[in-house]
Amino acid sequence: MAPVITVTALGVIVGAALYLLALGVSALTRPEIARRFLGGFATTRRLHFIELALRVCVGGALIISAPRLAFGTLLPLFGWVLVTTSVALALVPWRLHQRFAAWSVPRATRHLPLIGIASLVGGVGLVVAIILPRAAA
Repeated sequence: MAPVITVTALGVIVGAALYLLALGVSALTRPEIARRFLGGFATTRRLHFIELALRVCVGGALIISAPRLAFGTLLPLFGWVLVTTSVALALVPWRLHQRFAAWSVPRATRHLPLIGIASLVGGVGLVVAIILPRAAA
């Protein structure tokens, strides 16, 4: 694979890890900020498609980079889940996604400590996958 694509995919994964770590810390230490942030998804058509594009980028990066990362058998599965669900959401009218988010986000954010811990675990998992040699998977 072209070095530029490989490096870019790795950069996207680093960005995703930092995002998850920041979300985890925010959910645990500043829950109101995390609640507002999560509540902002799908509030406009533009944000809906930005969210989906970012999810596809992260999913694609996981798929592309998996052979070079620890947990290489697990990461493409997460990548394909992100890509597939994002494409499915892109086919759904954004207002339907908006209504679903308006219903589900308040229910989910009742469990911000769990979201925070899961985000930290995901972020640390991505960092470990990048740092550990592939043979350790």
